[in-house]
Amino acid sequence: MDDFYKTITKPSIETLFKDRNSKFYGYAFPVTDEASIKDFLEFLKKKHHAARHFCYAWQLGLESTRYRANDDGEPNNSAGMPIYGQIQSFELTNILVVSVRYFGGTKLGVGGLINAYRSSARLALESSIIEKKTINIFFQLNFEYDLMSKVLRIIKENSIIIQNQKLEINCELIISVRKSDAKKIVKIFDAFYKVQIKSLEI
Repeated sequence: MDDFYKTITKPSIETLFKDRNSKFYGYAFPVTDEASIKDFLEFLKKKHHAARHFCYAWQLGLESTRYRANDDGEPNNSAGMPIYGQIQSFELTNILVVSVRYFGGTKLGVGGLINAYRSSARLALESSIIEKKTINIFFQLNFEYDLMSKVLRIIKENSIIIQNQKLEINCELIISVRKSDAKKIVKIFDAFYKVQIKSLEI
């Protein structure tokens, strides 16, 4: 089962691609929602206030993904889709890639634009630190304090991550389990008398 994905956790360094005096500054940003995408675009528009075009593509989601590609005034499909093609080529998600163009006085034509925006996106992604992450499912465990040592032993033996804990007479743990291990972990705790386990949407 594929229970991992690739993304970046830090913005890329600024990259530069040039073609016939036009300059294309490339950036990649880690994002998890459309609000953060908007924030990064506004940041770049302040940084490059004299630029003509801010073309970009993004993809969000793990098992089901959604994306958008924006040509920002360039001819249809000459900028956003070539950028998105690079996101697909690198197999990334939760990412925004932007190419900021300063027009150099010479028109590049649609073919030239496609090559320039694709190259700009590729440079930005090549300069990024790409990480492989697992898709995890979160569960809540509830049990009485006298079972703590047994519960913690199971957690340790199965390399389960504790996200949050309340250790009182009645204990509550929020745990994170790799998706491919989830059924096995549920089965273990279901068979454990007096331990309740329920799935959480986080």
